Amino acid sequence: MREFLYSSPTTRIVFGTGTLRNLRQEVEHLGRTRALVLATPGQAALAEEAREILGPLAAGTFTGAAMHTPVDVTESARRVVDNVGADCLVAVGGGSTTGLAKALAVRTGLPQIIVPTTYAGSEVTPVLGETENGVKTTRSSPEILPETVVYDVDLTLGLPAPQSVTSGINAMAHAVEALYAPQANPVTDELALRAISLLGGALPRIVADPADRDARADALQAAWLAGVCLGTVGMGLHHKLCHTLGGSFNLPHAQTHTVVLPHAMAYNAAGATEAMRRIAGALAGPGAGVLPDAPTAVYDLIAGLGGPLSLRELGLAEDDLPRAVELATAEPYPNPRPVTPEGITALLNDAWSGDRPQPADPLAERLHTLLGQVTASFDRASAPKARQLLTDLVRRLHGFAVDNDLTQDEWQYAIDFLTRTGQMCSPTRQEFVLLSDTLGVSSAVDALTNSRTAGATPSAVLGPFYTEGPPPREHGVDIADGLPGAPLFADVRVTDIEGTPLAGAVVDVWQTNDDGFYDVQLPDLDGPVLRARFLTDDDGRLTFWSIVPVAYPIPDDGPVGQMLTGTGRHPYRAPHIHFMISSPGHKRLITQLFVAGGDYIDGDTVFGVKDALIVDFPEHKEPAPDGRVVDGPWHRLDYTFRLASAQ
Repeated sequence: MREFLYSSPTTRIVFGTGTLRNLRQEVEHLGRTRALVLATPGQAALAEEAREILGPLAAGTFTGAAMHTPVDVTESARRVVDNVGADCLVAVGGGSTTGLAKALAVRTGLPQIIVPTTYAGSEVTPVLGETENGVKTTRSSPEILPETVVYDVDLTLGLPAPQSVTSGINAMAHAVEALYAPQANPVTDELALRAISLLGGALPRIVADPADRDARADALQAAWLAGVCLGTVGMGLHHKLCHTLGGSFNLPHAQTHTVVLPHAMAYNAAGATEAMRRIAGALAGPGAGVLPDAPTAVYDLIAGLGGPLSLRELGLAEDDLPRAVELATAEPYPNPRPVTPEGITALLNDAWSGDRPQPADPLAERLHTLLGQVTASFDRASAPKARQLLTDLVRRLHGFAVDNDLTQDEWQYAIDFLTRTGQMCSPTRQEFVLLSDTLGVSSAVDALTNSRTAGATPSAVLGPFYTEGPPPREHGVDIADGLPGAPLFADVRVTDIEGTPLAGAVVDVWQTNDDGFYDVQLPDLDGPVLRARFLTDDDGRLTFWSIVPVAYPIPDDGPVGQMLTGTGRHPYRAPHIHFMISSPGHKRLITQLFVAGGDYIDGDTVFGVKDALIVDFPEHKEPAPDGRVVDGPWHRLDYTFRLASAQ
């Protein structure tokens, strides 16, 4: 059992497009009347727009917010707070502006409204990092947590693609470290995985089209979720390194997170294998087949998006690395792998040079690369559907092999099984159809193909014993041709779903004999029997005589039978009669009618029984309806088939 402690954050969230216009209402919601608008110099125009929206509730603006929240900037802003008599703070911009609002709030007690324009995520955390005298320190307190966050997707549309990438990876870092934090819990786990998944999908779309609102919304939602993770659980090595590099060497915040993340993940992978597996799954998405190695997958994502890959390109001198190691290892902090000077030296050397991390799971790396090579080979397929089917099939096959840790002998047995299945096929026997039927695939495809029209008769699997061109017969004929069995009189109608009779409909009928065999299984028979083709009359009606079907075993002397025996399954089908009905302008119907109360109704070996196709075959002792002389009781089948329109 997993034990955990979880405290729910209390920030008010306003999310949407154009939500900046709600700024005045949010200030009023806090019961405040004098808002100081905060921004960086580069966001001065947005600060002015916010001031105009606030109208008389705007007490002034301060546009001097700076990266890493320098204490001297905070003191300058505090003087403005006092001068204008502000009773709340409105921060518009990225992490720098949010940091300034938090620093002011913790000093003044003023409530905050944050309007993010990046994907920093810090707006929903009670964490504040400040820089003074070249040292960045971090603290956490409930008073730091902003009261309201207004997420406006429109405000992120102008964020350049390169900045979007680094800001998004910064948010992803919060989610990644939340998964192996000491305080990790089921709630933050799910938030973190969702954030990683959203960012992994959204960032490539933003790079391809920065105006993609849906992608921007996904990224902004992910930033919120990742920020909640950051504010709920403690962070580890990655965040410690980034704060050290940013605060002590003045490296850009989001870019530093982007460079360091894959290397910090690679360092921690051995101590957080389950977290890395879940991160890989979130990045790959459903249906990926084979999961990648998580640290290298993040590196490859950044490289593919054109993000920064080295601390060198961010301006860190190689001579600064020893000092960075010293600062990062000066004090102990929670981390899944022990933090040592030797380990951090190797990590920072790799991050400085920008080398791709060594895979934490080399086998996963090889298998994922192999899968990518195979699926890429279908890219030139001329038919899009063929490309889709083959790509998905290969992903699932590779995933099946990996998930079950298949051995060479096991896979060879599977190949031999399929080979023997093919060898059993003949003009009168289709072992592959039997395999599809007994695995339930035939019924699944049937449901996908034929279950989309309300009011139409349900379909059922074709089965392996249909033959083209059954003999035409007249109404009232006995298709059993004197074979033993309980006599059955069938009176059926064919209509559309509105009940209009369909004259001239072609109705093929086939079934087993009283011993459970189809005619094609009995080479000594002279011609087809219990198999016929009829045409409906003007009323859409036809009648014929046959025998009541019985339960029967599918052929079990081949590979399919061996599979059933090996898995403890029986080979029996519930008693039924097959029908195939065609009429111009309507969808062809392939179905079966099952005998109510018959054997194996609840355990048909091909999973073909549907409740709507279970029909009474009542016994009668009175004279037959067409005057036929019957020796003893007989049974009757009355049924109306309703065909869907082909349109």
